[in-house]
Amino acid sequence: MAKDDYFVIVYRILKYLYACFKAGEKPDFSLFSPDALGINNGYWVNIIESMSNEGYISGVVFPSAVGGIKSVKILDIKITEKGIIFLEDNSKIKKAAEFLKYASEIIPGF
Repeated sequence: MAKDDYFVIVYRILKYLYACFKAGEKPDFSLFSPDALGINNGYWVNIIESMSNEGYISGVVFPSAVGGIKSVKILDIKITEKGIIFLEDNSKIKKAAEFLKYASEIIPGF
């Protein structure tokens, strides 16, 4: 698993949104932006769209764009109950969590 693997990115976003949800705080986009996650914008848009379509997050829309290039508008992004269950129960997400824990232990600043 790599730091830009789909499930690693999904885990990082959901984990952050869940922490905000529990604390009653509004998520800071700069902490889960493509730059913060070290991925390109197109990949990030696809991941956010997938998470929205699966019902793991709410509060995002995907405006039509010229040339078929998708974009995301963050309205009031939140993790949903389905997202929390996915975060807690999915085996791929658990592997991503283990990867991030291991990587942060051996790579400073990861």
